[in-house]
Amino acid sequence: MSNEIVHPTIKDGWFREISNMWPGQAMTLKVKKVVHHEKSKYQDVLIFESTDYGMVLVLDNVIQATERDEFSYQEMITHLAMHSHPNPENVLVIGGGDGGVLREIVKHDCVKKAVLCDIDEAVIRLSKQYLPNMAVGFDHPKVEVLVGDGFKYLEDKKNQFDVIITDSSDPEGPAEALFQKAYFELLNGALREGGVITTQGSENQWLHMPLIVDLKKACKEVFPTVEYAYTTIPTYPSGQIGFMVCSKDANRNLRKPLRTWSPEEEEKLCKYYSKEIHEASFVLPNFARKALQ
Repeated sequence: MSNEIVHPTIKDGWFREISNMWPGQAMTLKVKKVVHHEKSKYQDVLIFESTDYGMVLVLDNVIQATERDEFSYQEMITHLAMHSHPNPENVLVIGGGDGGVLREIVKHDCVKKAVLCDIDEAVIRLSKQYLPNMAVGFDHPKVEVLVGDGFKYLEDKKNQFDVIITDSSDPEGPAEALFQKAYFELLNGALREGGVITTQGSENQWLHMPLIVDLKKACKEVFPTVEYAYTTIPTYPSGQIGFMVCSKDANRNLRKPLRTWSPEEEEKLCKYYSKEIHEASFVLPNFARKALQ
């Protein structure tokens, strides 16, 4: 009898990511071995080793991270915010249970404390087991980890954080509330003066322009400064994902980093992010720029 793990997304040795959020197309990855599958309290968690992308973390049938390209997302969602703040000492991550964003935050020496709040203990536990290069973020002495609802956690936090990063799954399922105006109001309240947030900016210019327009509108009702940036990443829908970057400071130019690393530090610390990429990531193709004006 075979004790091989079967999963509805895997057929004939290929994982297929099919979703109404990207109609008429699918991302497929060749599977070497399925290493883990469980239904957590909140979502379906699948981890497999792929032939070319290393370990892959899948939540509710949607790819969250692969070893080969995760850095382009983790670095950008983190450093766009961190480099847009003059001195980020207290940082909060909502979601991010794979530890990747934490790993990036603690590259900044100015950080005194990084708190992570993720609703699903399974993601934290399994990332530590199967994605050690990301979960290394959990081992840092400045890090505090809480398992719980980020929305509830923020309710009584006022004026506490310099930077807040929302590293969530897509706006369907457990993360839906993290794309609404009420959530941005909570973030705004929890930020100190001059604080900055980045949030997973509802996916992709090719697929989700109306979603991105709505998200920007919701942010603009709460924050005086709102910009949309994006990164390229092969295993996310259509190969790119965006971020809303917002600040409480009406005069802050988020498109240019306030602090920079030296070229040598950048080389050592980052595989994707650089001060040039920071500036370039806000330059949008005409169709997107027009929609987001």
